[in-house]
Amino acid sequence: MPSAILAEDEPLLRAELREALAALWPELSIVAEAGDGAAALHAIRSHAPDIVFLDINMPQLSGLEIADAVGDGCAIVFLTAYNHHALAAFDLGAVDYLVKPLHRGRLLATIARLKARARGQALAPAARAALAPAPPPPKYLRWIQASVGNLLRLITTDEIIFFQADAKYTRVVTPQAEALIRKPIKELMEELDPDDFRQISRGAIVNLRRVESIFKSDGYMEVRFADHDARLPVSAGFQPAFRQL
Repeated sequence: MPSAILAEDEPLLRAELREALAALWPELSIVAEAGDGAAALHAIRSHAPDIVFLDINMPQLSGLEIADAVGDGCAIVFLTAYNHHALAAFDLGAVDYLVKPLHRGRLLATIARLKARARGQALAPAARAALAPAPPPPKYLRWIQASVGNLLRLITTDEIIFFQADAKYTRVVTPQAEALIRKPIKELMEELDPDDFRQISRGAIVNLRRVESIFKSDGYMEVRFADHDARLPVSAGFQPAFRQL
């Protein structure tokens, strides 16, 4: 049974995470909780958990300082209210990071990554040696930098509903806002995970996780979203891929 520690200085958020994990991953055992950095580091050294859900901003010690202190002894998932911490989090070897407030769909993706990591580590040394060398998995985009007015914002790909060509730019549409990037649709499609993103025309890519329904009528097809009013037509050449969904 995998074990975990929850380190979050806001009791309500810690309770919300505990309840969400109990519902989505009942096999996970929460062996300790901490409300500040010093207590979190002590709990990690005392319990040696498999996983630590670690708030970046805590009293006494920050989550980044704790991660640096424990090294690769356990899988770390950072909790943060700001996307701009993502680069530092991954530099410290984090498996993933969750942006507050907690989104259960995003937590499910994190759980899947943690389980996949555990399966890889569970292979016996002899079994790993017997496996033929395999090419490294493709590294898909996990976040992009986009312009929102005079600001440069870091947007995770999970947030994005769709991309749409707009003159010399590409619109990046999320439930809360829109932004612009200079990368063209064709180049974007080569860098996005094909399990999550699908091109629907020469000028648009949609996040399949954000699609609510696909309307079809007499050869016409359009994509509709759960959290946006846009309805994007699917060009004839791209429709066969959607008939298989």
